[in-house]
Amino acid sequence: MTDPTLEADIPLYDLAVIGGGINGAGIARDAAGRGLSVHLCEQGDLASATSSASTKLVHGGLRYLEHYEFRLVREALSEREVLWGMAPHIIWPLRFVLPHHRGLRPAWLLRLGLFLYDHIGGRCRLPPTRTLDLARDEAGAALKPGLFRRGFEYSDCWVDDARLVVLNARDAAARGAVIRTRTRAVAAERGSEAWRLTLEDARTGERSEVRARVLVNAAGPWADHVRADMLAIPGPPKVRLVQGSHIVVPRLFPHERCYIVQNADGRIVFAIPYERDFTLIGTTDRDYAGDPASPTASEEEIAYLCAVAGEYFAKPVRPEDVVWTYSGVRPLYGEDGESAQEVTRDYVLALDRPEGAAPALTVYGGKITTYRRLAEEALDKLASLLPEARGAWTRGATLPGGDFPIDGVEALVREVIGRAPWLGEAGARRLVRLYGTEARAILGDAREEADLGRAFGGGLTEAEIGHLVGKEWARTPEDILWRRTKLGLVLTQDQRAELERYLAGAS
Repeated sequence: MTDPTLEADIPLYDLAVIGGGINGAGIARDAAGRGLSVHLCEQGDLASATSSASTKLVHGGLRYLEHYEFRLVREALSEREVLWGMAPHIIWPLRFVLPHHRGLRPAWLLRLGLFLYDHIGGRCRLPPTRTLDLARDEAGAALKPGLFRRGFEYSDCWVDDARLVVLNARDAAARGAVIRTRTRAVAAERGSEAWRLTLEDARTGERSEVRARVLVNAAGPWADHVRADMLAIPGPPKVRLVQGSHIVVPRLFPHERCYIVQNADGRIVFAIPYERDFTLIGTTDRDYAGDPASPTASEEEIAYLCAVAGEYFAKPVRPEDVVWTYSGVRPLYGEDGESAQEVTRDYVLALDRPEGAAPALTVYGGKITTYRRLAEEALDKLASLLPEARGAWTRGATLPGGDFPIDGVEALVREVIGRAPWLGEAGARRLVRLYGTEARAILGDAREEADLGRAFGGGLTEAEIGHLVGKEWARTPEDILWRRTKLGLVLTQDQRAELERYLAGAS
């Protein structure tokens, strides 16, 4: 009897990846760089779910020390400077101010945690923790007067999460991977030597098929559904869905440091300078039971984050001040019973390899900070199944646009201003922070602003849109304004409508 997955007219890949979030894109990149043929399909846009809805930090997770997750914290801390070096345009260091609040975690416990944070992760370039006199330090001026006298300041990093996903997918494609967005896996048939996937184009409804020697389920919040319903791999649910919501308000403080504050319920909330004119506040933690594709910040969550900020900052934060909210569903590995904030943020890789059947790997959990290590471990786990694959390579390899020194951002900004003085300092910095050295290609030989084509507001031009559509799989205004850039915060309704008409005409 012929194995239907071996039909010669259907393309055969070494690896098929379901899911276009950070784990799927990272695995596709790592695999392609090891010389494997890779096919990735994502039912929506890249990073259209959890991976664009994080707090946008590359960090060790200071609070995870309280839950004795030392291995996770150590691995995450060791990755901060690795990722910073890979993509210094979209990742950069930040200093976090932790005010001491009497009656919550004691000062000695905070200092002990920060001592461990400084020393267990191989910190080299990031500056260490220091104690602050908030009555004298600039950071104290934004806080409620007279309440906070002492604080601590430590290092972590910022990341543009959605762009990190896109750049991993781009690097994978440059190494031969096939990246298909808005393409849903609707069926999977397991053969003795390969999987046969049926795919459906979300725009046209057209169906196609591919085969793969190994299938990777990196569907994030949908991982249990894919595993049980599509791949027919038995077992109890492993994904604990936890919603995290964030609010964006007009800027609360003038400096570039961030705040990490403690709430009486034990939660930690961040307040981070965001897109120059705003402050990002988050996140919440609550169990989620709806459609993972459409979480929204509830009035209760918005009020909660405003109230936490109001406990610390001199400037009141009210729900009516909120200019934007976003929510994501974290697919954590855990069971009911634990509180949402106690569920581990570590990842689990489950390999299903029945005798005489093609293997499948399901990815559970994970953090943006550890995505590279997760991908590396996933490929190492598959090494015996794909013996022709080359060895690990991603440590030290830059992402598109990141091929410049980690301390070279200012020099690159000056270069861009020299090439395109009409951009001004803010416009040049925006391009560098989004595209790094690829800003040169977007500007091309332009001698004046008009050479970049039609302008849509906020610095967005036809030339930039051409890059986003032609190289980054952007198709809709949401792809461009809320994931590839955050210009949705500054464009008017009329400008957004103009962009929508333009994209409709270009498609």
